[in-house]
Order: sequence, then structure tokens, then C-alpha cells
Amino acid sequence: MSVNLKQGSRLMLLGKYIFALVGCQASLFSVAQTGVAEVVMEKVKYQDWQKVYRMANDKVELLVLADVGPRILRYGFVGERNEFHEFGGDAGKLGDARFHSYGGHRFWVSPETERTYYPDNFEVEVRTAGNAVVLTAPVEDKISPVTGLQKSLEITLASTGTHVRVLHRITNRSQAATELAPWGLSVMAPGGRAILPLPPRSPIGKDHLLPESVFTVWSYTDFSDPRWRLGAKYVQLFADSVRTGRFREQMGGIYASAGWGAYFRDGRLFVKRVRPVPGARYPDYGCNFELYTEPGFLELESLAPLTVLQAGQSAEHVEDWMLFEGVPAGDDEDWIDRTILPLVNGVGPTQAP
Repeated sequence: MSVNLKQGSRLMLLGKYIFALVGCQASLFSVAQTGVAEVVMEKVKYQDWQKVYRMANDKVELLVLADVGPRILRYGFVGERNEFHEFGGDAGKLGDARFHSYGGHRFWVSPETERTYYPDNFEVEVRTAGNAVVLTAPVEDKISPVTGLQKSLEITLASTGTHVRVLHRITNRSQAATELAPWGLSVMAPGGRAILPLPPRSPIGKDHLLPESVFTVWSYTDFSDPRWRLGAKYVQLFADSVRTGRFREQMGGIYASAGWGAYFRDGRLFVKRVRPVPGARYPDYGCNFELYTEPGFLELESLAPLTVLQAGQSAEHVEDWMLFEGVPAGDDEDWIDRTILPLVNGVGPTQAP
């Protein structure tokens, strides 16, 4: 990356960004000028990570890892808390054969099998272009299980506001065809609740004789666990810091025809939108959104349809993120309708950063 400054006064403007992130030491930066505001990109050190790229505009900042990945470790308002959860004990670990959680947003492959847990412990290639960063991992052939797959994340930050577009791309570098679905997992900090929308409810009738959607359960899914709240319009799952039911973990998945999932915590609302593909064959009996929690964090997950990749072919999956602050707290579905839904409806997969 190179410095792209046309006027000396720009240096003063950059100063507040370079030192905004506590604990980071900036070693390299550039500016992508996109009209109304600027996206600042800089290479920093963060905790025990040596190769981290910080993206920031006037509202939000992201930290993306290059030591390992592809992975987005942080997303939040500039200089404020991380909305994602970080596993501090895994910071700086790289190159070994064990899967490390790390935290943040990661890229997996569904269905969940042994190959899903191929460790993203190796340095990624980084390419920047305007207000986007592309992280490309090595082909998964260094350790067992060898998958022959190659993952990349293309992360685009809007020039102003909180909108982030995350394009997940997976390529089959092996010689054999394989069936899979790209899977995006955002590991959210504890203390909040995830919200998924159910399809609209209607009385039985000639147009409503067949099932509308699915709710997939795992062996450890227990709806008597107080972390679940199943309503007429929404599914909610709470991210508690302690175990509250028979099982430590809870998981469930649905086909959300509305194409969104959200996480609310202490006045902040994280929203991800994904364009659903009606009639497509999705993993896990037809899920395009899934929730997982255990004490200390919650995963808000989206999935693409299953596809058969021939040698050299790729599949893509796009998430659009937004972050809102000052959101009034509530507890029932009327609160979701009044407060959450209007914000969600302002986030669309057709909006470009």
C-alpha cells in the first residue's frame, strides 16, 4: 500500500484515525477517496497479531487478520467496543495443526464434517483496491484433512456510515468434484440476543396446506432451555455467560425467507442480510440462517445453497452488514416490530457500499 495524499492538510485529518485504536501500532496506511468521506486503510499490530489491516470510515472500523484467516476479528464504532467476541487465549497462534476459535467472523464450509474444521492458521494473501480488502488463504492442502479448497473474503466498507459487504468465495482446487455450501459465521459478544424472522403466519386454507419453512434441531437443542424464546413472528436466542439448561450448547436453524438475522446488545443492533434463493437446496434440511451459543458467545450464521463444484469452479456468498446505536431496549415481539424491523428494512443486499 502507498500513501495517497494530495494536500498536506490531509495528514492532520489522518492523525485522529491512526491513533484511534488503543493498543495498535500503525506501520503503513493509505486513503481510498470515495466522494463524501474516506475509507482509511492501515496495517497495524493488535494484541499478539503482527499483520492486521484496519479499515475505518467516519463511523465504524474493522480489523482483518492477515497472520491467519481469512477472518474479520473486529467490527464496531470507531474507538468503541468490538461487537464480535474475541478468544484472547488464541491471539497470535498460527501455523499449527489445531483448529483455533480466534473469534470475529470466519468462513466455513457446510455440511459440518471433519473438513469444516480445517484450521485457518496460515498467513493469507492481502490485496487492497479502493475501499475493499481481499484476503485469500492458501489452498487447504498443508495438513490433514486435505480438502483442496481455497477460501477468500472480499470486504468492502462504505465511504460513510456502517455498511459492510462481505463476499465469501470458495474455489475447488482439487481434481475431484465436491458438494458444499459457503457458510458465514459471526461470533457475537455475550450479553445480547439473536433474532431471526419466521415466515408470515396465516390461518389454514387452500393456499396454506403445505409447510412454509423448516426449523432444524440438533441432538442438544432443548426448547425448555430459557435461552430460547419462540414467538409467533420471531425466534430469539440469548447469549448468556453461564449455562442455564440441560446442555451447555444450543443450536437451531431456519429458512428465513425475509433474508436477515440480527443481534441486539446494550443499545447496539448488528444486522446481516443475505439474499435468499427460493427453491434452492440449502444445507441442514433447508436452513439459510442458524444460531449457536454456548456460555460466553453466540454465533449468528448464514448459509448459501448447496452446490456441486467441479475442479476449478467457485461459489460465492454475500452478506450485507449494518450496525446501529442508541436502539431502545425491549422484550417482546411488539418491540421487535416497532424498533428492530424498521432498522432491518433499511438494510438491503442491493445497496452497494
